[in-house]
Amino acid sequence: MENCTDILVNYECVDICQQEHLVLKDINFQVKKGEFIYLLGKVGSGKSSLLKSLYAEVPIKKGNASIFNYNLRKIKRKEIPLLRRKVGVIFQDFQLLIDRTVHENLKFVLKATGWKDKNKINEQIALVLQCVGMDKKGYKMPHQLSGGEQQRIVIARALLNSPELIIADEPTGNLDAETANDIVSLLHDICSSGTSVIMATHNINLINAHPGKIIRCEGLELKES
Repeated sequence: MENCTDILVNYECVDICQQEHLVLKDINFQVKKGEFIYLLGKVGSGKSSLLKSLYAEVPIKKGNASIFNYNLRKIKRKEIPLLRRKVGVIFQDFQLLIDRTVHENLKFVLKATGWKDKNKINEQIALVLQCVGMDKKGYKMPHQLSGGEQQRIVIARALLNSPELIIADEPTGNLDAETANDIVSLLHDICSSGTSVIMATHNINLINAHPGKIIRCEGLELKES
């Protein structure tokens, strides 16, 4: 019998719209603890909308949708920051603050999410940088880092609040093949420690090298391969 506590996300008969435009219809979708899911689909197929719905950036108007203990149909505005602390988001275009160091980028996020103790902040930053192999780069400015190094910092940023789920929207889109492989390998390592990962990608070679569950956005539907 399946343990309900292992199910982090549960969508039943959900419609997802972007600006009144229906992008996914009547979808059923689950994410379990420690699962690595690849999300495939053409541009405009609804991948990003699905991912954004998970942290309440795209509202859900129909169906039953829950993530952790939150009902996404009824979530209150004041609850959204609490939900987002449980979700680490990795963007394709990094979105690092270019006027401050790696350490200051990470410190900014921790302070914005309620961390106050200076020693604990420094300890957490050191921990996540070590996790992504960037423990000696905290003093660097973003422009002093390669694309792969910047993406590692973005992963470190996503790990700051020890999320139960990481959402990665085309995280390797701007990287060369070898660096992209390293990044996906790192995400699989993180997943193996119990954090679920959903990664949108077009790169079939990465999926072949690092297998996971495959879900396709196609014709307004979600289809499991």
